[in-house]
Amino acid sequence: MSETESAVPVDASTYREAMSRLASAVHLITTDGPAGRAGFTASAVCSVSDAPPTLLVCVNRAASAYAPLIRNGTLCVNTLGEGHETVAGLFGGRTPMDERFAAGTWRRLRSGAPALTDALVSFDCRIVERHAVGSHDVLYCAVEAVAAAGQADALLYSERRYRTLPRAPRGGSAPAEPARGVRAIGARPPEGPVLALRSA
Repeated sequence: MSETESAVPVDASTYREAMSRLASAVHLITTDGPAGRAGFTASAVCSVSDAPPTLLVCVNRAASAYAPLIRNGTLCVNTLGEGHETVAGLFGGRTPMDERFAAGTWRRLRSGAPALTDALVSFDCRIVERHAVGSHDVLYCAVEAVAAAGQADALLYSERRYRTLPRAPRGGSAPAEPARGVRAIGARPPEGPVLALRSA
């Protein structure tokens, strides 16, 4: 029997389980404008190009944040660090929008989308292209401003748990530290970043 003949179609549950093995940074995707303020937790964020600076964000069309995001045409990608687990959980569940935003301190960059003050980095963006793929839209976003403020270890999401990745020492001026691995910091909330794309 050939490999092709023995292949079993991949169902959604098997695919989600396999994808849970991929460690991803955790982000809050926020927007504000004529369609109102909205946001959700996401791990599906990726750099596209640095000339011009462009990134992509994947969002489920059934998400409550989807319509405001598309109508406003702008968004901010706020990359989270250790200590942001609570706000990540709020933005990743069915919490009302006002309660989500009450959990953080925000500022505005160029687009007017809320930028989390202590995010590791915030990418302020304008949506320039959109493609539908399955249940999601892939949003291509031109980065118009960047703000880096946070100093915490990076927050990751892997195997349905939040974990932290220690920051690397800069420039060699600091004494070498013993290597530290990725550290798990608790079980996944009922709906974390992966599910947020469907339920936010």
